[in-house]
Amino acid sequence: MINAIKNFRNNTLLPFVAFIFAFLIGGIVIVISDPLIMGQISSPGKFLTSAGSKIGNSYLAIFQGSIFDINLARGSGFLRGFYPLSETIVTATPLILCGLSVALAFRSGLFNIGAQGQFIFGAIGASYVGFTFSLNPILHVVLVLLVAILFGGLYGGLVGVLKAKTGAHEVIVTIMLNYIAALFILWLLKTSLFLRPGRLDPIAPEVNPSAQLPKLFGENLRIHSGIILAILATIFVAWLLKTSTLGFKFRAVGSNASAARTAGISVPFVTTSTMFICGGLAGLGGAIHLIGTEYALGAGIAGSLGFDAITVALLGQATPIGTLFGALLFGALQTGSRTLLSNTGTSPDIVQVIQALIVLFIAAPTLMKTIFRIKKNLNDKSMAAKGWNG
Repeated sequence: MINAIKNFRNNTLLPFVAFIFAFLIGGIVIVISDPLIMGQISSPGKFLTSAGSKIGNSYLAIFQGSIFDINLARGSGFLRGFYPLSETIVTATPLILCGLSVALAFRSGLFNIGAQGQFIFGAIGASYVGFTFSLNPILHVVLVLLVAILFGGLYGGLVGVLKAKTGAHEVIVTIMLNYIAALFILWLLKTSLFLRPGRLDPIAPEVNPSAQLPKLFGENLRIHSGIILAILATIFVAWLLKTSTLGFKFRAVGSNASAARTAGISVPFVTTSTMFICGGLAGLGGAIHLIGTEYALGAGIAGSLGFDAITVALLGQATPIGTLFGALLFGALQTGSRTLLSNTGTSPDIVQVIQALIVLFIAAPTLMKTIFRIKKNLNDKSMAAKGWNG
């Protein structure tokens, strides 16, 4: 029990310190980028007061835009004040699933940069099943999700097969497949099969109402049952890695592929099955994003979710629970950035700076542990041991 507490403390301390440090530097950037405040630097007292007020108001705006808005609560009731939180969860839901696809690959000694392409293919499969058929709502949603998992899994599994059979590096292959997916969806949306009747712009028909995920708290809030599926997926990945025989093989290959091969574990099988599951997770994210909030397939359906997932997995130390909270944090930052400019005049780009700083500090664990004297335990290995050595 004591060891578990120590492991938890050491595994969460680095992300926490990185988060705090990034916000401190972000505050400095906010001040430097404001010429009115910098013009007061000759008066230290006035400068510090203005700088503190600017930083405080900017971070308060992020909180109000992502967690709780007191102005909404006063005008429409206390519960309405949590509307920003619902938007944060909506933003974080596909990030959780894409982040899990990257984290699972890390733990198996692979670097899955292809979550973007796998997400797109999952969304394509979900869209076709969603607007083509009209079924019982439960059956329709299940069918949509299964097809998306299959499409994303096959697209990810292709990477595993190429690596297992030819030795092709998964980083190069997944990058190329991301480009293929982005161009493929552009072409697909111009075909008669997917182009919405009467439209010239590349957009598919909306999925039928029977294929849409139900809202959890009424039509006024966009939060839907996809978050429940994302949490269940997190539990599944945690069980897979911690308890199952297959998960043990994943971790063994991720720690030392040569030793695992000597022990009788089929590395090609592990590589292929890992990438299939990773692709399935990202494909599931694409389906949930489509039938939960977007409803219609467009060329920009994925946005930057697949690439943000890499950051989320890093922040979560390649653990399922860490990835879940990392996605929620990044969802909050992205949602909160929408109110920054209108409330304080601060550029929303500062959120991207903060995200980049968090990644920088997480990616340099030795530096952070040296500065802040964070102890390293047996389970707190470097990211190289968790998958960077692919």
